[in-house]
Amino acid sequence: MAFSGQLNGMDFNLSEEHLAVRDAARYFAQNELLPEVIERDNAQKFDPVLLKKMGELGFLGMMVSPEYNGSGMDTLSYVLAMEEISKIDASAGVIMSVNNSLVCWGIEKYGSQELKQKYLTKLATGEMIGAFCLSEPEAGSDATSQHTTAVDRGGYYLLNGTKNWITNGNTSNVCVVIAQTDPEKRHKGINAFLVEKGVEGFEVGKKEDKMGIRASDTHTLMFSDVKVPKENRIGDDGFGFKFAMNVLNGGRIGIAAQALGIAAGAFELSLKYSKERKTFGKPISDHQAIQFKLSEMATKIEAARLLVYKSARMKDEGKDYVQAAAMAKLFASDVAMWVTTEAVQVHGGYGYVKEYHVERHMRDAKITQIYEGTSEIQKLVIARELLK
Repeated sequence: MAFSGQLNGMDFNLSEEHLAVRDAARYFAQNELLPEVIERDNAQKFDPVLLKKMGELGFLGMMVSPEYNGSGMDTLSYVLAMEEISKIDASAGVIMSVNNSLVCWGIEKYGSQELKQKYLTKLATGEMIGAFCLSEPEAGSDATSQHTTAVDRGGYYLLNGTKNWITNGNTSNVCVVIAQTDPEKRHKGINAFLVEKGVEGFEVGKKEDKMGIRASDTHTLMFSDVKVPKENRIGDDGFGFKFAMNVLNGGRIGIAAQALGIAAGAFELSLKYSKERKTFGKPISDHQAIQFKLSEMATKIEAARLLVYKSARMKDEGKDYVQAAAMAKLFASDVAMWVTTEAVQVHGGYGYVKEYHVERHMRDAKITQIYEGTSEIQKLVIARELLK
């Protein structure tokens, strides 16, 4: 399913470079990710060899400037790669999304040259893996209610608190941690820090036993009197909340692309199966009931693709993409959930067993409606932008 056309004057005809990126990601997904994707899901563990290959191929620092060892690609290239990889393995997609959107992009955009040289150059190649630590037991969508504190001690900050639902929580080497420095200032008293794994007082807690994206590790992280050098703060004092909101806005594009990939992967499996499976002496694709399902699946996926590509293009053109990203994430995640459920239905009993992959796509799809802000959060973002 390839799209080319225009929307609001935006040209979505893919360049040769874009096509090359898409094809490279597709080849990697089909030949490297697919063979043991079910085994990784069962074991709840991502293969470090595959993670290393993702770094070598440039998938972990796609939008990072070559100056910092990145691929120097645009957001649309990132979206194309994310879609192809998530068609096969959404766990690989979320690892890629966090490292690219929430960690690398934020450091390059707002970090000091020292932080870029020390961390970004390694994150972009996969030599280091990053995690983004915002959510807490009592501060998920309400990012202003940070209970993790970073007390200014002069030459360093003393970090205390707990972060949960952290993707790459155990795999990561460095974490972006959002913490409250001055509670009286509310959101203007929040800071963002880079904290290395292994420092005294930094403990990795339990691993979550999740319904979907099971091959990506999700942990609770705990900080007890962790000394964070002052130079590891990202941006000016009090910039942390704005930093978090800005990276989440961009992160929504990546998650929308992941949702798009999950939906497209489930659809492609359903289309193939419908031509092979026979009932009453003919392929089920000849039955009108199945044709209706396939038609609606394809239409919704194409609509989601338009929204995702549009938000990526707006970001690349320096336009205000906040509303577009929220719309893309809201719609694509709902499409992913609906399409994967229908894919299981098309497969019938076979759709309920792991061998046919669609049950995994359905489990993976659900999280896209939750992380980077629930559907309700996206609606609030969209409404806020409409009412400006």
